[in-house]
Amino acid sequence: MDYIALTGIAFGLAMDAFAVSIADGAAAPKIRFRFALRIGAAFGFFQGFLPFLGWLLGKAGQELIQSADHWIALLLLSYLGGQMILESRQKRAGCLPAQREITLRVLMTQAVATSIDALATGVLLPSAVGASTPALMLLSVCGIGAVTFFLCTAGVYLGRKFGCMLAGRAETLGGAVLILIGIRIALEHVFFHP
Repeated sequence: MDYIALTGIAFGLAMDAFAVSIADGAAAPKIRFRFALRIGAAFGFFQGFLPFLGWLLGKAGQELIQSADHWIALLLLSYLGGQMILESRQKRAGCLPAQREITLRVLMTQAVATSIDALATGVLLPSAVGASTPALMLLSVCGIGAVTFFLCTAGVYLGRKFGCMLAGRAETLGGAVLILIGIRIALEHVFFHP
């Protein structure tokens, strides 16, 4: 299993959730440790669960996907990374969060919305990181969820301290990481698996 690629994908996928957790920290009227844990747990759960769901959906069309998985990875990761970079530029343009309460409904909406890209990534995750068995796949999605949990929990406190200044930059970095991983997967397949 390619732990470097898995780490890169985990951080790349977590960046949009990290950016939202920073904004939540900046906007929340009061921050308690329990609040930060709740944010981290919600984002971490969906960032881990949706790739697993994507993997299950991808297994249904596995033979079709395997012949072009490296090109799918390149296109999908480049698209997702590009979207993250574009969105981060828009957010940086005018980011002054108002004080607001983060209700459970708002939090669940944020967690699902920031995890949609993880659903698509789950389809190509086995080929991207070498998770060839269900146990390795489970380890991979748990790793993605754990990285997101820790980043988002910390993001709440960073948001309280630095506000939106960090949010756009985190998404830009995450988008660039996803694009680079897509390029690497395609190049590895072209040069090492003809």
